[in-house]
Formats: sequence, structure tokens, C-alpha cells
Amino acid sequence: MDEAVVPILTLNEVTKAFPGVVANDSIDIRVMPGQIHALLGENGAGKSTLVQILYGMLRPDAGTVFWNGHPVKIYGPAEARNLGIGMVFQHFSLFEAMTVLENVALALNEERDMAKIRKRVIEVSHGYGLPLDPDRYVHSLSVGERQRIEIVRCLLQDPKLLILDEPTSVLTPQETEKLFKTLRKLASEGCAILYISHKLREVKTLCETATILRAGRVVANCDPREETAQSLAELMIGQRISSTSRAARENSGGDRIRVTNLSMKPEDEFGIALDDISLTVKRGEVLGVAGVAGNGQKELMAAMSGEARPMEQPDAIWFDGVPVAALGPAARRALGAVFVPEERNGHSAVRDMTLSENAFLTAARRMKLMIRGLMCRSSIRKFAGDVVSRFDVRTTGVTAQAGSLSGGNLQKFIVGREILQDPGIMVISQPTWGVDAGAAVTIRQALLNLAHRGCAILLISQDLDEIFEVCDRIVVIAKGRVSGAREIESVSVDEVGLLMGGFGVVEVNTGMVARRAHDD
Repeated sequence: MDEAVVPILTLNEVTKAFPGVVANDSIDIRVMPGQIHALLGENGAGKSTLVQILYGMLRPDAGTVFWNGHPVKIYGPAEARNLGIGMVFQHFSLFEAMTVLENVALALNEERDMAKIRKRVIEVSHGYGLPLDPDRYVHSLSVGERQRIEIVRCLLQDPKLLILDEPTSVLTPQETEKLFKTLRKLASEGCAILYISHKLREVKTLCETATILRAGRVVANCDPREETAQSLAELMIGQRISSTSRAARENSGGDRIRVTNLSMKPEDEFGIALDDISLTVKRGEVLGVAGVAGNGQKELMAAMSGEARPMEQPDAIWFDGVPVAALGPAARRALGAVFVPEERNGHSAVRDMTLSENAFLTAARRMKLMIRGLMCRSSIRKFAGDVVSRFDVRTTGVTAQAGSLSGGNLQKFIVGREILQDPGIMVISQPTWGVDAGAAVTIRQALLNLAHRGCAILLISQDLDEIFEVCDRIVVIAKGRVSGAREIESVSVDEVGLLMGGFGVVEVNTGMVARRAHDD
């Protein structure tokens, strides 16, 4: 066989099992040199297990991995890097108190000449359109800049195969396009790219072939450019997906949420200060807060839920005409508000507690799950069962531990737990973060239905597709400040992307959109 057409990577019946589950079941994949190859599948399909095998973090129980046509055994990440496999993880592995140069040097197995590393960082980062200052401390960089470090230190190892796990989840549209240019340049030079993403429109734009996993098995190979985002999603989950639909809203025009000149110092040294934030959410409205991660979303969520330190401005936040800035989470919930923070495990839910117990945690008062101060277990089980049934939560039952559910199913349970309390106000952060297409549709439709019943929803999200699909108006948060609210139909994705990057605020001036720089 002509060596030019030998796949750089071949998996032949690769199998990996854990107690009670077969994560990878006889997986066959071929990746060619210079190919941008998508690896798709819903949560729990086996993608993470497979790439951990390729990067030497796990060993297969059966099957063979071929590298350039030769069988190999990869016993660790260092050996994977020596072969020419680089990986950029979804969650960054950087030391914030160190410089860019120091973080890069830690990943290089042999090179210790810092002057040479500095020169290579500058050359490679600029050569691929990912400029970096080697002397900047990581904690001072944006999330997009931090991802550049991860990619550049992979490129310094001259990879023949680059694995990227959800690489655009923290990028603006403009940063995403720059990343795609870099990946296309790498592919043109012969580097193969294995690309994992839930953003199917991006997969269609970038990738030329796709392998789709479902329940640990390969169920399809296709050219994503010839598919629709919906057809790809349906291949992933094995059933038809109905799109979200809007209905006429109950909207009396009254403000159910009002935030006025909210400023707040961060509780940790790497946090973001909230700076003079003002916004309103009306009855039956969904207001989206768009932004790149790390620009004050976590602090805004804590301020709205009452988990932040006591505020010095007692009238900064109002729920249904009541000032709540001095109230804690329980008192705010008593007024009819519910909250869904970004972190599922340990914040929204307790992994080692059952679904029934997790249901009780936030719904005890509103759903009358206590009688004379004692837990009413039959009522708790019924409420948890209603959540499981109405939100199609895949689980063995309400006695299952929260930690036993996939990320998408746990998120459906958490969102359902709050929605079934019929709140008047909901503040929700990253509602479909890391969940598959089917679960995302379920959650987004539930939010639309809740707004239709008159709930005011403040939705904090990095996913612009989600913002444009669900929200009526949008603000953008950057460096702890928010832009003015705009009707969703009157603003473009590019304009929102510029704001997410902190380049300006959008103003309406005689029908034209003007930008002015943020004061740093």
C-alpha cells in the first residue's frame, strides 16, 4: 500500500469496560493525515474514554491501536506525546500563578533552555495566529488567551495528531473563527485533528468527516457537511428531535427582576468585581446574559441567588417589588424565586445523595415536603418521580444517587426540580453546558414554557445559539460590566461577539449601531 494513504491512526475493535458499563464496544475508526475528523456522541457515548485511551490515560481491555500502520501500546501521556499525539482538554490544566512561558516549559519533556523555549513560543504562536506574551501571568489572561497556551504548547511538540475536546466552549465567535483558521492551516501541513464538540453547526463548518458514537458503539460515519445539525443530533441520540417552539407569552409589562447600579467586590483574589450593573426582566420574559467565561458570571449568579457576601446596597436587587439584596437564598426562594447555578455536582446537587434527597433540598417549603417539621418521604418520592417522568431523566429510580447519572440527565433533573416548583422568578446559569442535543432541546423548551406561564427568567450563558433561540432580549457581560439590553432580533452574532471580547458596548444612535470602548 502506498504509504501516503496509510491512516495516521487506526482503531481496530477497541473495547473498554468499567464495572456495570461497557464504555467502548469494539470501536473501529480511521483518521487520515491532514484530516479534520469529528468525534460525536451524546453524554455517556464513550468519547472521553476513547480519547483517554489514545492519550495513554487509560488502557483498552481489547482491540488494537495502530499508529502509521503499526500496532502500538500507549502507556502514558508522555509516550503519546513522543508518538506525536497532542491533546487540548476541555478543562484547562494551567497554573494561574505562573507565566505563559513557565506553563509551556512544564509540558516539554526534555527542553529546559528557557531562552530557546521563549523564542519558539513567540515564533509558533505568531506563525499560527495565536499570539502570546511569554511573560504574562496566566491569571491576567482571558479564557481565550488561556486556550491559546494549551494549543501552543501542543504545537511545540510538533504533533501529528491533535485532539481537541470542546475547544470553542469558552470562545467568542471571532476567537472561534481564528481557531478554525489555525486548525485548517495545521491540516494543510499534514496534521490530523480529532475534534470533539456538541456545537454541530461548527462541526459542519470545520470537519470533513465524522464518526458518531452511541452507547459505546460506532453507529455512523458521515460527511457532516452533507448533513444538517438536526440530522447529526438525531444520529447521536437515535431518535427524532423536535425543535423548540415559542408561544404567546403572558406579559403584563411589569418588572419581576430589577437590578440597579449593582457593584460588588469579588470574594477571591482571582474573581471579577461587578461594576454598576443595571438590568430588568419583565413577567414572561427571558433576558439573556451572554459572555465569555470568567467575566463576572459566577459573581452575578451569587449576587442574584443571595450566596454572595452581604451587600452594601440594600436596594440594588428587587424581586417582584421587594428589595432582596440583604436576604439570603432561603428568603429569596420564599418570595417565589429559584436558582440553578452552573456547577451541577456539589452546588446544584449532592453527588452522594439520592434524587429524592436532592429534590427535598430546594423544594421542601414550596412543595410542602415537610409535615410539622418532619420529612414526608412519600411526598418527596412523588415529587422526585414527577421530575424524572416529566423531564425524561434516564435513571434507575428516585433512590439512585445523583452521581450515578450522566451530566445531561442530572442537569434535566436539576432544572426540572426548580421548574416544577412553578416559580415566578428563575435565575439560571449555563443551563445546557456539556449536555447532548436531546437534553438541550428538553431544557430549552421547558424554559420557554415556564416563561409562557409568566415567569421572569434571567439566563446566563456562553452559548450564543442558546441565547438567540430562547431569549427575548440580551445583555453582554465583560469585565464585570454589562451592555445595554437589546431586543434579540435587533442584534447580530458578530456584534455580540465583539462585546463578549470586551471591545465595546452597543448603543442605538439614530438607528445605527455604534461602538465605544469600555473604560478599563
